[in-house]
Amino acid sequence: MKKFFLVVIAISCLGSTYAQDEPNPITTAASFLLISPDARSGGMGDIGVATSPDANSQFFNPAKYAFASSQYSIGINYTPWMRQLTNDIFISSLAFSNRIDENSAWAVSIKYFSLGTIDLTTGQGDPAGSENPNEFALDASYALKLSESFAMSVGVRYIRSDYALRVENTNINTVNTFAVDVAGYFQSEEKNYGNFNGRWRGGFNISNIGPKVSLTDGGQENFIPTNLRAGGGFDFILDDMNTITANLEFNKLLVPTPPIRDDNGVIIDGKDDDVGFIGGMFQSFGDAPGGFSEELKEFTWAFAGEYSYDQTVALRLGYFNESDFKGGRQYFTLGAGFKFKSSTIDFSYLINSTEVNNPLENTLRFSLTFDFGDIFDDF
Repeated sequence: MKKFFLVVIAISCLGSTYAQDEPNPITTAASFLLISPDARSGGMGDIGVATSPDANSQFFNPAKYAFASSQYSIGINYTPWMRQLTNDIFISSLAFSNRIDENSAWAVSIKYFSLGTIDLTTGQGDPAGSENPNEFALDASYALKLSESFAMSVGVRYIRSDYALRVENTNINTVNTFAVDVAGYFQSEEKNYGNFNGRWRGGFNISNIGPKVSLTDGGQENFIPTNLRAGGGFDFILDDMNTITANLEFNKLLVPTPPIRDDNGVIIDGKDDDVGFIGGMFQSFGDAPGGFSEELKEFTWAFAGEYSYDQTVALRLGYFNESDFKGGRQYFTLGAGFKFKSSTIDFSYLINSTEVNNPLENTLRFSLTFDFGDIFDDF
């Protein structure tokens, strides 16, 4: 049971903010949706909204599939979780995409988070069986080019969070809900900039737009982690063999910040967070008790670089930053990728740079992707 509560706390922190002078966290249900599942992104500070298309674009920006170079792609990902505490917790995912023609594509995916095996005991310490709490999401998306350089996509997601333990006197619910995504992606033509050619990229994704859910019987309803990703990048195409890409990305939860209340529950600063999920998205830009300065702290940012040699070897590095008043996650990432004909294997490693514990610290992540079918040339 101790392991179960440690994991729940760690996952909740992914969808929360925390002001160290006045603790005021934003907690959400199904926070596993915010975890980057693949090693390519993991090697670049967990960014992916404006990087070049790949098999795992479904988890960051499905609009990128309209620019995919291969007709079919499969992405298989596995990430150990909290390896310093246990060896049976992990997050895995599988994605499949099909670029139908020059202008459109569709994709499906599943993302699964296992909390491992939880051994149950009675009040007297006798064994009472075991449980395997888990969460998963099933996604489907469609992407369409609106011009030669810009595409948009819509996606639908089924989410299930099963933390319920089959024991007496428990009021934890199994959550079943749906959400939608809206995303866009821009990719310019290759142009000459003197000693090198270049290409601009940009993208956004508003993900997990969906109703609030109740985690306990008769309990308060919680927002799911509606999230805004936005970013851009530039490809420095040095020659036919060497390309360096620089990327920058911002993230913000589109979930209201809880107001500060007195001992009687009366709001003394901030805005009432008892609103619907649509209203909460708009309110999230101007409801922090600390005003505009606190709103800025609710944005995380990350930058990354990727070097590619002959499209067969890639080296990556990145940095992720979250305000010390909003969680304090700060870390560097390293990664590499190796392509063999139609398959690619990617690795990544996280180096923590703050005292805040990270579930992925000292953990090697890996992904395997396959590209096959017709080849498209959008460059």
